Amino acid sequence: MNIAWTTTETREQAEKLARLAVEKGLAACVQIEGPITSFYRWEGSVENASEFRLTLKVLRKNAIALKALIHRNHPYETPQWTVADLADVGEKYRKWAESSSAESNLD
Repeated sequence: MNIAWTTTETREQAEKLARLAVEKGLAACVQIEGPITSFYRWEGSVENASEFRLTLKVLRKNAIALKALIHRNHPYETPQWTVADLADVGEKYRKWAESSSAESNLD
């Protein structure tokens, strides 16, 4: 199982991506946090912005399809997309995630 993260400018954008990922069966669960404050360098300047962080729980078999879905629907020109492979996942949670996820439901 993997955990993936991305950020958006507004809660509405975050909720749209979260709902889409879960409806398509590519993420078992998405949590939204924020607003958070991000500092970053963009086009030579140090910027800061309020953002909303999405934490997506995804089965390894769906990670590539989820990445494609998020990038296709993300409002940012260069969205954050980071994924971590989990070393330990509770058996009941893993089974729930498997039953809540599709093979690759992109239609």
